[in-house]
Amino acid sequence: MVGLFRRDAAPSSSADRWLVAGLGNPGPQYAGNRHNVGAMVVDRLADQLGARFSRHRSTTMLAEARLRPGGPKLILIRPLSYMNTSGGPVSSAAAYFGIPPERVIVVHDDLDLPFETIKLKADGGHGGQNGVRDIIKALDTPDFVRVRVGIGRPPGRHDAADYVLRDFGAGEKTRLPFVIDDAIEAIELIVDQGLLAAQQKVHAPRA
Repeated sequence: MVGLFRRDAAPSSSADRWLVAGLGNPGPQYAGNRHNVGAMVVDRLADQLGARFSRHRSTTMLAEARLRPGGPKLILIRPLSYMNTSGGPVSSAAAYFGIPPERVIVVHDDLDLPFETIKLKADGGHGGQNGVRDIIKALDTPDFVRVRVGIGRPPGRHDAADYVLRDFGAGEKTRLPFVIDDAIEAIELIVDQGLLAAQQKVHAPRA
């Protein structure tokens, strides 16, 4: 499926549109960091849909694609700001395309979840994730969907801030593609079936 990107062309309708934001820090030096797993998910989803990113006036890299011909439209973004200031780009893109907060999906790393764990939620607090904190402030509501991708806590007394800015370990890298695929499946379930149905499937114990 080939996604179409119309440079700065205002959409006529947002009825079938979802904004999917993958959080991380910009620049190649951060690309493989644990903190950038949200951006990795959105990059992989764009690849699967044949969508190409271009710089957008919302201070994001942005691509458009449909899940299937005639299906819901996804506005895929990677903020060009650093993680802690993700709110401006996300809220700007949402406002530009007329997408309400309940149709915004934010994909981000989560220290409080073990590696290979995906959890879905809407509303509530930021859980110490500063990118989510800034988005709540910028949107003036916590009522958006989060796809939380577990990266686990650092061992021993290692500093969490340093840990998230390091690349995944060798063992993690072999399993990371499957984690990313699980996060993409969660996004598709949210869009196709709604958050509750997606939670029931994603949170169910694995056989």
